[in-house]
Amino acid sequence: MAQDWPNLPVVRAKGIYLDGLDGKRYMDFMSSFGVVNVGHNHPNVIAAAREQLEKQVHGAVGVTLHESVLRLAEKLPEILPGAMDEFFFGNSGSEAVEGTIKLARNITKRSGIIAFTGSFHGRTLGAASLTASKAVYRTGLEPFLSSVYFAPYADPYHSSHPDDPNQCVEESISGLQTVLDRIIAPSQIAMMIVEPIQGEGGYIVPPKEFLLRLREICDRYDILLTFDEVWTGFGRTGEWFAAQSFGVTPDIMAIGKSIASGFPLSAVCARSDLMSHWEPTVHGTTFGGNPVSCAAAVATIRTIREEGMLDNAKKSGEYLIRSLRVLQKKYPFIGDVRGVGLMVGMEFVLPGKDREANPAAAKKVLNESLLRGLLLYPAGLHGHVIRFAPPLIVTKEQIDEAVSILNAALASV
Repeated sequence: MAQDWPNLPVVRAKGIYLDGLDGKRYMDFMSSFGVVNVGHNHPNVIAAAREQLEKQVHGAVGVTLHESVLRLAEKLPEILPGAMDEFFFGNSGSEAVEGTIKLARNITKRSGIIAFTGSFHGRTLGAASLTASKAVYRTGLEPFLSSVYFAPYADPYHSSHPDDPNQCVEESISGLQTVLDRIIAPSQIAMMIVEPIQGEGGYIVPPKEFLLRLREICDRYDILLTFDEVWTGFGRTGEWFAAQSFGVTPDIMAIGKSIASGFPLSAVCARSDLMSHWEPTVHGTTFGGNPVSCAAAVATIRTIREEGMLDNAKKSGEYLIRSLRVLQKKYPFIGDVRGVGLMVGMEFVLPGKDREANPAAAKKVLNESLLRGLLLYPAGLHGHVIRFAPPLIVTKEQIDEAVSILNAALASV
């Protein structure tokens, strides 16, 4: 089996906490990789799943139909941006991204795809073809899908003018225009796929204008704009989706991770006029849209609403960012603190080296934090960014405790 950092043995989980086999309790400030936005084992989700287990565990959608998948298809249009009202349900974020590739090519009858440097879209072959966060995700897997091209993502902290968002956007759009002018004509492009906030790439928050410009370019050339919201969805940014946080509506979305609070589920989302291009049997699944997963997803949406988690994500996220920026002033190897809602990154640099990555410091802080009961996770090209993504139920007191642990870890480094 693959071993990831830190490979922590856990015997149970509840809320924001993990109980380790070592008898210690850990604060999970990663939401189990962005999956349990409502917290571990939320009683509403468990009850819904248990009730569905008594009715039907599996049903192959397209052959039989179950109530929970229909309920979920009714609820999603209430929270998605634009008029997205039809869905293909799968099992994972990678599978959803694969579906967007097939859908976009099927609709447009074009083959070209534009993705962005720093992107992470998954580990299956099509999704990995669109991934450019680290070479390790591509090494030894060639050949990838053809007609995939990369343009620069708008990364303010690493642009030539880090204090000028407009200049950052111009640099990125200029790079994209070079691709369109020199490498592939817009008339050959089926879709542009972008993470509205890059996750694995380092929790990079682009200026809003960047996404607006992508929307304009796609409209101009009849290119389908696709948002990969596997990480950013279901309240992570303080809105249901990052599309709403930025005020930019894509044509297609890939969603997953937190959709069902830990039960395997994902979806390709689009308007019915786009989805209608798919003929029956062009795309399919055996386990996608599982009855138990869909029941858990319906309960997840209801719980986020009833417990005011979107509002808490905004307020708690602002408080977390303010608290981390206090530490930034204290420790010179913290180069940047950035985020939207409860998706926050802290970038480590070598002091006096013009934003040069400092993965050694980040790794030490991760380990020292874990020893003190705080589970965090690295991101970025060199693993030099620490990401904070606690469940949306996190309280001010829990943030204070986590920041106190982090401060002790930073001081030890």
